Amino acid sequence: MTPKMSKSVNYSTKTTPLPQTVCFGRMSGMDSGNIRISGALDDFGGCRPLCVRDGRLVDFLSDGALIDFSGSPFKVLALPAPADVHVHLREPGFEYKETIATGTAAAAAGGFTDVCAMPNLRPVPDSTESLRPQLDAIGSSARIRVHPYGAITKGEAGRELADIAGLAPYVVAFSDDGKGLQDEGVAREAFAAVRETGKPLAAHCEVESLVPSGGCVHMGAFSDARSLVGIPSASEWRMVERDLGIVRDTGVRYHVCHVSTKESVELIRAAKRDGLPVTCETAPHYLILRDGDLADEGRFKMNPPVRGADDRDALLEGIADGTIDCIATDHAPHSPSEKGRGLAGSAFGIVGLETSLPLCATFLVKRGIFSWPQLVDRMSTRPRAIFGLPPAGLSAGSGANAVFVAVGVDDKVDPGKFLSKGRATPFAGWPLAARVVLTLIDGRPAYDNLASIGVRSPFPKP
Repeated sequence: MTPKMSKSVNYSTKTTPLPQTVCFGRMSGMDSGNIRISGALDDFGGCRPLCVRDGRLVDFLSDGALIDFSGSPFKVLALPAPADVHVHLREPGFEYKETIATGTAAAAAGGFTDVCAMPNLRPVPDSTESLRPQLDAIGSSARIRVHPYGAITKGEAGRELADIAGLAPYVVAFSDDGKGLQDEGVAREAFAAVRETGKPLAAHCEVESLVPSGGCVHMGAFSDARSLVGIPSASEWRMVERDLGIVRDTGVRYHVCHVSTKESVELIRAAKRDGLPVTCETAPHYLILRDGDLADEGRFKMNPPVRGADDRDALLEGIADGTIDCIATDHAPHSPSEKGRGLAGSAFGIVGLETSLPLCATFLVKRGIFSWPQLVDRMSTRPRAIFGLPPAGLSAGSGANAVFVAVGVDDKVDPGKFLSKGRATPFAGWPLAARVVLTLIDGRPAYDNLASIGVRSPFPKP
């Protein structure tokens, strides 16, 4: 049975000036109304009814649409909805890879109600005028809330600062993701400018002079054995090290994207001990895979690359002890031809919105690496707090931003069923013991797959 996706309505941003808020799409076809939910467990294992009135959780309802999980053959968890602070939605400019509509449909299917969209677009959002096409696309097509990043430098070229002050009211943070700030002078200027906005600066840490031409995998035993050009760990951690010195001088809220090396983890841990305003993220593929798991296929190629077993162990320790704040996907879809040229010839980037939560549930929580409350903290609580996103919770008075996850299922990752245009995932065919069956955003169904576990949906088909 095909899951039901809610439609969106037009939310035009063509007025002048731009609205003084983060822009997001708004869904129609269903008022939030009153919903009673029974038979679901929370992340601590407790069972209590959930009631939604006009998009918010309340203590009691005497009437309303009913979702009853008690008859399902699977245990169902009700969790605060995750937020992904690092996605590439590709629109405007690269719609052949992904669109706002397909990317946010994939996000909703993965349980997300909020995503932060990176600025490597055409045009690059380096001014309010160049941001407008992205806001228009979000307003007309998004199925969930999309919070755009602003670029740090004009055209993400790393030379001249973007209109950081002008962009600040309309973006969630600043990044030149995909490129590190190579010039230290430009970096210092940028950090100081972003500090004045109070927004986070999300850094792609890569020293380009340390990356050999044609680098495609981690530099180590795997690259040597396969005669592939390796990317050294120092290309990441050396920039983290440099940037932390600038953070100490400027006080900018500094967020490290897609941490992949053990050295970066230790540098960030030390910076936090020193009280610096530093946060960071890693991705499921860095927590689950090591370079020895790779095959010579484009679906295993991402930047930074999957590193060695020691790096993976350090990342797992960092995510467990709180050094690493967030799990983000770095969802980066490409066309089949761009990903069909092996490790050496394919574009960098994989998809992850539809697999992140089920993979983490299966390979981190089920294996006892950390608990459901810890997973909620790293995928929902901390990302929302760091980036100022709408809160999610299960307490009365909270907005009804929740995901319902069936556990104990026997699924497999099937890229052919993805709602994203991207299909490249290193986890194709991997087993999954968890399945997203319902995503609510302000009480509205952004994704409805209740029928897959034998639960009647009260929501009309769109």
